[in-house]
Amino acid sequence: MPKGYIFAEIEVTDPATYEQYRPLAAAAIAAHGGRYLVRGGEPRALEGDRSPKRVVVLEFDSPEQAEAFYRSPQYQEALAIRQRSSKGHLYLLTGAASPSG
Repeated sequence: MPKGYIFAEIEVTDPATYEQYRPLAAAAIAAHGGRYLVRGGEPRALEGDRSPKRVVVLEFDSPEQAEAFYRSPQYQEALAIRQRSSKGHLYLLTGAASPSG
């Protein structure tokens, strides 16, 4: 069964408000069986001209589970805060499970 991933490029515009988002999002991710694979870091473009400020990659057991997380009432509360305190792009990706799991 393919895994589901959410890939986000985020630019935080209001750090104080964004801090309210973080625990709400983490709880919604965990409630839907999601795991952080990448959070923050210092993204560096190897090709192209995009330069995101912050990157987040979430893994779920299926694309359906990833989308259920995103559309859940629990995450919608967090999403409203994120949209007030940042701008960015989110993508739902489907991928094969790695050989180790």
